[in-house]
Order: sequence, then structure tokens, then C-alpha cells
Amino acid sequence: MDREEAPVESDRIIPIQPIYLANLRDHVHHNLREAILAGRFGSGERLNERDLARELGVSTTPLKEALRQLEAEGLVRTEARRGVYVTFGAQQAEEMTLARAALESMIARLAAKRASASDIKRLQDLVRSMETATVAGDVAHLIELNEAFHGQIHEASGCDYLRRLQARQQMYNYTTRVGLLGEAEERQRAFAEHRAIAEAIAHGDQDEAERIMRDHVVRSGQRHVQTIFGAIPTGEKE
Repeated sequence: MDREEAPVESDRIIPIQPIYLANLRDHVHHNLREAILAGRFGSGERLNERDLARELGVSTTPLKEALRQLEAEGLVRTEARRGVYVTFGAQQAEEMTLARAALESMIARLAAKRASASDIKRLQDLVRSMETATVAGDVAHLIELNEAFHGQIHEASGCDYLRRLQARQQMYNYTTRVGLLGEAEERQRAFAEHRAIAEAIAHGDQDEAERIMRDHVVRSGQRHVQTIFGAIPTGEKE
């Protein structure tokens, strides 16, 4: 049986804290996924399992389980007798953005169709809180509110199946969000888009809710790709 490794200092991946060991695989998966999505491992880079285990402070058993889960998500691939390689890069990030935009826009469309009066009130309350946080530059609170806003739209849509599909396209990590929303212009633009989405849903305008949500996800996704990789891929194969 593999023994737990003492964590070694790393600037790429956050070690697992002892309090989380009860649900180890999920935390290993989360920390490694965040590191990959943040671009700390290059596309095509081979992952050394023993080195990763030492960086995380765990045995290779939960790491292998997490890698299998990441492979199912399309973020890594396993090559027989060669090892595990990162597949996530600028091109895949762009594809995930487009997939998320398609799913989120349909969820917004159905939210405009199905939202109850209480759903709309909660969205409007969130928009008011977002406006306050945007003006104040309270980035940490704004990130929480953004997640709550999209979560409320998901709830209003009643789309359990689409929500499960969308969750696999989530590629934003906390550090990158802080960087983006640290810019006043980006905060203002994101708030205006969120407010317009909420208004379209409140008015039951399915076409407008779908359009604005799609444009919002594509634009913010492109900013995210530029922040991590420095450029949006051209689509040309090497």
C-alpha cells in the first residue's frame, strides 16, 4: 500500500491540507484541475506521478484516481507505457468556451421561459448586490455573486441535464478571476452584461436572454484565454 508523502514546496500546485484527507481523491482532483486550468502545466507536458504526489503530499493512489477523472474530462490523456500527458491548452480552452457558451445560452433561454416571480426577484437582488460590489471593487465578493447569479439562472431554468453538461466545461480558476475582475473596466463590462441578462429573463425575452448570455460567455472566455496563454488561438494546425 502506498504511504502518504510529506508535501514538498511547490509554486505550481497547492498541497492537500490534513483536514481534507477524509475526501482525498476529490481534493487531489480539484487542486490538480485548478493547476492545469491555470496554465501551470503546459499542453503536452508529461506528468510525473511520483513528483506530483510529493508536491501534493499524498500517495500515488488518490492521484491515480484523480488523473482518471481528469482524463474523463478531457484535460489529460494516458499513453500506454509512456505516461500521462496534459491536453489542455489555448485551443482546448477556446473550444471549452464555445461549448460553455452554447450550454449557458440555452439555459438562459429556458430560464426566460420558466422563471417564477421569486426566481426573478432573487436575480434582481443579486444584480443590486453586484452593482455595489462592482463600484466598491470588492473582487472576492463579486466572484461569489457572479457564481450565485449564474447558479440562480440554472435553478430558474430547471435544466438538470444541461447543468451537468455545463459543469464539465468550467475552466475558470479563482486566481485568474481575481486578475480579470481586478480591472475596473472589466468589472463594469461584466456587470452591464449580467444586468442585461437579468432584464431579458425578467421580461421573458428568450431570444435576447440567449443572445446576451452567449456573447457574455464568449467574450469573458476569450479574455480568460488571453490572460492564461497570451493570445487567442488562430485555429491553424501546427
